[in-house]
Amino acid sequence: MKLHPMVRADIARCVEIEKMLFEGDDPWNEWAFRSELEIGNFYLVARVEDSEVPVGYAGLAIAGRRLGEYETSVHTIGVDPDYQRLGIGTALLTALLARADDLQAPVFLEVRTDNNPAIALYERYGFTRIGLRKRYYHPSGADAYTMMRPAKTQEEAG
Repeated sequence: MKLHPMVRADIARCVEIEKMLFEGDDPWNEWAFRSELEIGNFYLVARVEDSEVPVGYAGLAIAGRRLGEYETSVHTIGVDPDYQRLGIGTALLTALLARADDLQAPVFLEVRTDNNPAIALYERYGFTRIGLRKRYYHPSGADAYTMMRPAKTQEEAG
């Protein structure tokens, strides 16, 4: 498995994966992915072997103007169900966190309160729950935890 910067040609496949994963919660459409790329946010896709077809994707929004003042937010992570539990989600997350570490930025995210595997992954990587967003996901009305991982200094990031 290799990670690559997301390009426009990857978007249609990412939308397919979104529909598989988030059917009841307004999955992202092509416009949403395209907008994220156009504003310069950090998006990756995962590919296996020599395939050009993404099996996973992740995105990190970056706000701020200079080192030490940035803030980041994980906007999405998704892995095709046929490729889950192979470490792809973890690889995508660690790549996003490495980018945040380069910026010395804290990382925020929202996760469904009933998504125990994702919550456990995030906690393993230093995230803590800092809030609850009632009825955050639409149209299901599912709640989400807001989680945060503090910024790492250059020394901590290694």
